[in-house]
Amino acid sequence: MAELSKLRTPPWQQNAEGGVRRCGVEIEMNGMSLDQVSDLISQLMSLSVKQDGRYERRLTGDSAGDWIVELDFDLLKKIGRREHAVDTLSGEVSESAEALLKTVSLPLVPLEVVSPPLPLSRLDEVEQLIVELRNAGARGTSDMLTNAFGMQFNPEIPSQDAELLVAVLKSFLCLYEWLFKRAQIDLARRVTLFAEPFPKDYVLKVIDPEYWPDQSQLIDDYLRFNPTRNRALDLLPLFKYLDAPRVAGKTQDVLIKARPTWHYRLPNCEIDRPDWGLYRAWNDWVEVEQLASDRKRLNDCCRDYQQFLARPLDRWFGDWAGQLSKDWVQSS
Repeated sequence: MAELSKLRTPPWQQNAEGGVRRCGVEIEMNGMSLDQVSDLISQLMSLSVKQDGRYERRLTGDSAGDWIVELDFDLLKKIGRREHAVDTLSGEVSESAEALLKTVSLPLVPLEVVSPPLPLSRLDEVEQLIVELRNAGARGTSDMLTNAFGMQFNPEIPSQDAELLVAVLKSFLCLYEWLFKRAQIDLARRVTLFAEPFPKDYVLKVIDPEYWPDQSQLIDDYLRFNPTRNRALDLLPLFKYLDAPRVAGKTQDVLIKARPTWHYRLPNCEIDRPDWGLYRAWNDWVEVEQLASDRKRLNDCCRDYQQFLARPLDRWFGDWAGQLSKDWVQSS
């Protein structure tokens, strides 16, 4: 498989504890049933399938942790964990309501495959899985207008040092227009606002070359402008991991899961396209880390972006993504 050799190596290879860095991957799709996807993964990776509900499967036996295959609809999953009362009116009503909800939701709600945190050296296994799912009939974002499907991944942070975290955030904000252009975000995902861009005032604050706050100030500033999971780079899981009370003071969203990772939500899932794979979004993410790891280059890029945003004609008619490709991106 040619695409298996295309995964770039990030500048940081260890996590904050000094161990091998890991990354979890989440892939949304349809075109296959829950059991078809579960059985395929089970056979490919020699895992055992456990049924946690009518709409959830857990695959055990991987040293990295459990794989999850589920219908991405919390209400239906909760219903699917309960047994209907047998031979009763309430049981029949409950079963009929579930059947109706399932019929309405299945064309719109994706199946989601969630990997455990995998060592970076195992990301090629995700590429192989994508190929196998494609060959088995999996469909992605562009297959239907209503398919607001994405691929998300969660690279572990290499350090809790505030300066490193700020550097990655600065780099992401500088490169966002380039990332967005390359990701070719589907209209359905734009409309549903699953991965909104950061507010301009926040972007201007963070890309200031003098902005190097400590961890508490970094989190406070982020929460003031972004008390939502719906960002292309969602830092709420990371900040909840670092300072849960601080995050709880601004948002009570129960879907925020504390974890020492960046949560990258921008990419589409084009799993049915032969030239698509994890490598496309992953390699662009590595570009973010490469820029973040070079302090001088990062500060110069931030100044360049400041100047671009300060010129009204450039903001409206300029091509920052093109400028990034020409001057700041090392490998397109």
